Amino acid sequence: MNFVEELRWRGMIQEIMPGTEEQLQKELTSGYVGIDPTADSLHIGHLVSVMILKHFQRAGHRPIALVGGATGMIGDPSMKSAERNLLDEATLRHNQESIKKQLAKFLDFESDKPNAAVLVNNYDWMKDFSFLSFIRDVGKHITVNYMMAKESVKKRLSGEASEGMSFTEFSYQLMQAYDYLHLYESMGVRIQMGGSDQWGNITTGTELIRRRTGGEAFALVCPLIKKADGTKFGKTESGNVWLERKYTSPYKFYQFWLNVSDEDAEKYIKIFTALSREEIEALVAEQKAAPHMRPLQKRLAKEVTVMVHSEEDYEQAVEASNILFGNATADALKKLDEETFLQVFEGVPTFEISKDELSAGIKAVDLLTEKAAVFPSKGEMRKTAQAGGVMLNKEKLASFDQEINSDYLVAGKYIIAQKGKKNYFLLIAK
Repeated sequence: MNFVEELRWRGMIQEIMPGTEEQLQKELTSGYVGIDPTADSLHIGHLVSVMILKHFQRAGHRPIALVGGATGMIGDPSMKSAERNLLDEATLRHNQESIKKQLAKFLDFESDKPNAAVLVNNYDWMKDFSFLSFIRDVGKHITVNYMMAKESVKKRLSGEASEGMSFTEFSYQLMQAYDYLHLYESMGVRIQMGGSDQWGNITTGTELIRRRTGGEAFALVCPLIKKADGTKFGKTESGNVWLERKYTSPYKFYQFWLNVSDEDAEKYIKIFTALSREEIEALVAEQKAAPHMRPLQKRLAKEVTVMVHSEEDYEQAVEASNILFGNATADALKKLDEETFLQVFEGVPTFEISKDELSAGIKAVDLLTEKAAVFPSKGEMRKTAQAGGVMLNKEKLASFDQEINSDYLVAGKYIIAQKGKKNYFLLIAK
């Protein structure tokens, strides 16, 4: 597999240094991507770089994931308008371990092949580097004029809201360049990859290598991913979409991909899955023939959810989705854990009912009019129930005055009432 060709048809190359493709076709090459360890989970914004490493390994090359423990203590000024909080070493180590577990779902670290993935942390080689050594051995090779000409620096200094840039952040470019030099010399790394916002930092690295060693190193960056409407990819109203389930549940993760637009689905399925060109083209044709069936979104959501979580999590997410939009049963409802249950019914009208009254038993018609205003009147409730339009926990009411008691509670405290096909109400017994 030709790595560059593979990325090109997937729309994953924005800029590539001359000679990169020739180097990759010539021999097994080590290449790296830097990952910022400011949290103990990757989010889907990181996935583009991770997928680049995945394709890199599939093409027979050696992927190196660099966790920026040292650079993470400073903060990358690229495309940022403010400085970030600095993390302590214990937090960075914890974050590194968590990130490696997530990366292991994409990359093979355990293989005995020469292209097994490797995880490194730049804190390990930066922590004992004295300031004097750094400015003498690294700083003297790159001029201030060269650094000031970089887009990330110019943008930061000329921004209206900018308070300038500290020396700490200005030095980030040199530190990242030194990472490349260190990996070039110690591990034979010949290419650095990342998002297009990193082009300035990466090319400073290739320049440092050239000036210090006379050697040649390469660079490749992918475009920053945006949604079809121009807004930032990966952000929702509640913030980032994380790979760690304690921050974003598998159900919500699955829903994110399922709900992307047709235009975005066609783009994302190339970037965020390893499906072949033929499979993707077949899905695109299917989508054009029957857009209402949304084959692209369904397959995209499946591939990414299985890759990040598991087949089982994917199946549970589909089952949970079917509760609102399909013909799910009461059993499916009872199988949901409480967190997913509440996420499925997020935003539906909610009523509190008395647990004691429910224990004693209450007629459905009284429950859904007097205790919870699902229906405006008993007459309307009776009429709808007789037409088969009232359901409790996905089961049709046998009669409008059927007795409802505590046995109906899901997870010991919830009842889902349904009026017609699409109107849901959540009753919470307290």
